[in-house]
Amino acid sequence: MTAFEYPEVRRDGAVVETLHGREIADPYRYLEDPDAGETKKFVDKQNKISRAFIDASPVKEKFNSRLTEVWNYPKFGTPYKRGDRYYYSYNEGLQNQNVVYVKESLEAPEKVFLDPNTWHAEGLISLSGMSFTEDGTLLAFSKSEKGSDAQSIHFMDTKTGKQYDDVLTKIKYSGLTWTHDNKGIFYCRYDIEKAPDGTETTAVKNQKLYYHRLGTSQDSDVLCAEFPAEPDWMMGSEVSEDGKYVLLSVFEGCEPANRVFYCDLSTTPIEKLKESWTPLIDNFEAQYGFLTNDGTKFWFQTNKKAPRERVIVIDIENPDESKWEEVVPEHPTDPLQSAYPVGGSSLLLSYLRDVKGVLALHDLHTGKLKKPLDIEVGSVSGISGRRTQDEVFFKITNFLSPGRIFRMEVGEKDIEAGKAVPSLFKEVKVAGFDPTQFVTEQVFFESKSIDGSVAKVPMFVVHKKGLKKDGSSPCLLYGYGGFQISIEPTFSPTWLVWMQNLNGVLAVANIRGGLEYGKDWWMGGSKGNKQNCFNDFCAAGEELQRQGFTSKNGLAINGGSNGGLLVGACMTQRPELFSCVVANVGVLDMLRFHKFTIGHAWCSDFGNPDRKDEFDWLIKYSPLHNIRSPEEMKVQYPSTLLVTADHDDRVVPLHSLKFIAELQHKAGGSKLQEKPLMISVDVDAGHGAGKPTSKIISEKADMFAFIAKSTGAQWTE
Repeated sequence: MTAFEYPEVRRDGAVVETLHGREIADPYRYLEDPDAGETKKFVDKQNKISRAFIDASPVKEKFNSRLTEVWNYPKFGTPYKRGDRYYYSYNEGLQNQNVVYVKESLEAPEKVFLDPNTWHAEGLISLSGMSFTEDGTLLAFSKSEKGSDAQSIHFMDTKTGKQYDDVLTKIKYSGLTWTHDNKGIFYCRYDIEKAPDGTETTAVKNQKLYYHRLGTSQDSDVLCAEFPAEPDWMMGSEVSEDGKYVLLSVFEGCEPANRVFYCDLSTTPIEKLKESWTPLIDNFEAQYGFLTNDGTKFWFQTNKKAPRERVIVIDIENPDESKWEEVVPEHPTDPLQSAYPVGGSSLLLSYLRDVKGVLALHDLHTGKLKKPLDIEVGSVSGISGRRTQDEVFFKITNFLSPGRIFRMEVGEKDIEAGKAVPSLFKEVKVAGFDPTQFVTEQVFFESKSIDGSVAKVPMFVVHKKGLKKDGSSPCLLYGYGGFQISIEPTFSPTWLVWMQNLNGVLAVANIRGGLEYGKDWWMGGSKGNKQNCFNDFCAAGEELQRQGFTSKNGLAINGGSNGGLLVGACMTQRPELFSCVVANVGVLDMLRFHKFTIGHAWCSDFGNPDRKDEFDWLIKYSPLHNIRSPEEMKVQYPSTLLVTADHDDRVVPLHSLKFIAELQHKAGGSKLQEKPLMISVDVDAGHGAGKPTSKIISEKADMFAFIAKSTGAQWTE
């Protein structure tokens, strides 16, 4: 008898295709259709198994109740000024969606400006984007339903709150950019038959830039840019602060590289824009982020000849690279995360130093350091400042603090008078939580690369004071490792309950694939070097055990999206190293990911399986294609929970459905496999963005009930 009875699933042996000379079986390809009756029955049967197992955990209801208590603290976003008023997001604690508030001044009483909770009784419609006109009198905002990447765009008068009749649809992955005459916005859309609802899996291609004039039909919107010969290209636009120029950035995928085009709006009618773009950067050799301009001189943040990034000026009247001016050179060790022109003639630069935030004020024109800012240790986020404004707000967060918001005066006279000093503007504390009872450590460990070299990798470890490093504690190891995303210290109520009530250790590994140390760190964990990510993560698990934070019987690993790929690859490569695996919305079929929705854009990180040399490295680690039987491995798989959603139109659920079907087929009937192999498919949910608070809490309670049961974590009040 095996430990669990899994449902019988049809295995179609006829689906075999030859890729680059190799026969690849895909017996569960029929599960790629989310609307098929067979797929829905499969999901129902799998949910019944996982639901029964999770509900039987004595921890689940306790975790849910305690997490609800901890989550119920006020959440403030950093204020930002548009026109003559201040705006900020706020959640009183358990509201499903954050509410946008407005104040006439910092001292004035707040008023509700936009409340997404009124859009749907269960909070399933979220605010996904906002853009004000330069004078702050009009707002364009986008809505997303059930967590889908699909958006609709709406408009309102900020003074009266009146909403316009204009509604734009067929939109994904689009910014919103007003022209300074307040007549309309640039946005991106796809020419598809109907507005997407989040359940489609068809690849989205041929994104186009349009201009919508307020008060007109979307059918009359002006096509401003398209690249029919390059259907995978994506784009975004922005208007310069002086309102004269519109810039078009074009991306080939998720790689940090883009082309840049511009057009003079003062001399070019919108209807002529499509034929009037001037290329400024006409290749994909590097990334250029527009910052500001003085006439024809354009400031950019770039990684051109600077893997840790720098700030340059290009005069569009003399754009030859030999004429570029370097304003702020690349830092010798710290990657430049972002740059903000503020206070007329300053640049506020945000760096990472060993995965901790650093801020400095530089001169916009000379690049000279004006003032390094003395800030506390943590992650810097929510920076809101503009060149036309003399104040800046930012938030600092860490594993033990939900965030302290600071305000700083950055006008030229303020800096000269020594007033450019961050002052505490807002602090939030969580009831029933004493951060002084916990410790955050940063450890560095060695990881062997596929080329034989050794990398030094940082990892944060957070735990209660007085922890006995004897291997007896349960530990959650989290990672991501991809798409130039740095995993910085952040506050999570879920992690807090894990540490406080389940006596767990939290570890966050800053493996290669992110931007923690610049472009080279990303390249060291992408494409043909992707295996380094898995090596780093497994080395992190070994280091936690070596230092006595946990043991293999108490070590759980978790990651989402690209992080789901991470833990999926690690469990198939090193199943003996972990006790539990939770993969959220993971990319698990590395031979077909590029055929669905936006998957083609990920080739910049993973490689393209249609190319033989890239297929050769993908097939080696693709989780779906490297599942073996416990008998072959001579060890069982860790307790496994896959989590996905029916409206995830980014990493479509087929990845998780096919993986769990194959895993249960290969291992579910094995006498060696005593640990559960399960999946939970959420309904009316997407990839994660915009998910209502109630759903988040419920999902986290399920997840940690599973982890606690799998690692032996015991509940304490």
